[in-house]
Amino acid sequence: MVVVVLMVALLATPGIAWAHDEAESEKPTLTVTGNGQMTLAPDTVFVTLGMETAGKSFAEAQRMNHSVMKKVVERLRGLQIENERIQTASFTVSPQYKQPPKRPAEAPPGPPEIVGYVVSNAVTVEVRNLDKVGTVIEESLTAGANHFQGLHWALRDEQQAKLGALKQAAAKAGEKAAALSETLKVKLIRLMSATEESHVVHPMPKVSRSMMAMEGGGGEAPIFSGEIKVEATVTLIYEIGQE
Repeated sequence: MVVVVLMVALLATPGIAWAHDEAESEKPTLTVTGNGQMTLAPDTVFVTLGMETAGKSFAEAQRMNHSVMKKVVERLRGLQIENERIQTASFTVSPQYKQPPKRPAEAPPGPPEIVGYVVSNAVTVEVRNLDKVGTVIEESLTAGANHFQGLHWALRDEQQAKLGALKQAAAKAGEKAAALSETLKVKLIRLMSATEESHVVHPMPKVSRSMMAMEGGGGEAPIFSGEIKVEATVTLIYEIGQE
């Protein structure tokens, strides 16, 4: 008899725990979402530009490329841009092949013949004085750069902007929860979970003159930075009960 009672007790215990967990999951909840946004003017811009040179040999193409990029960096240093704010973005070498002669369809193709090389070297320049952006582009082109790959506007302290947007989103979510609980005549018992996400929306660069126009001495290109938006979302889940 003792053995039977003990087995019944062991079988009953998991059932009690399962019922408790089920009760927890079935508690009524209220889910609210709040959005926050901060709009700020960029304080930094990254300019990517470079040089592409071609030569009959790799050494020749590289030598010409190095000569031009050295002049570009010297021009940038003359604009009080420190070396640590000039970074290589890409460096590629591409062999150029001779066009193969026409052959009969049944003839096997011959080995490719290299007739030259193209060296492409691009640097990204961090510019913190936005008044210099147009000058940086124009001076680089004047020094010999022939590739302008674009601009990337940024904030030096994105984290603080994200925190500000998250605070707005959390406050709005809390206000929604309070308003809904009052309207629905329920009580907010406890906050069960909170999730968040944030992201930065960078403006598209706007340069009003083409590269050829700048090379032709048309003057410094007017550039407009626009605004950077920092957006955040906070979702709160509350356990609720009757008042």
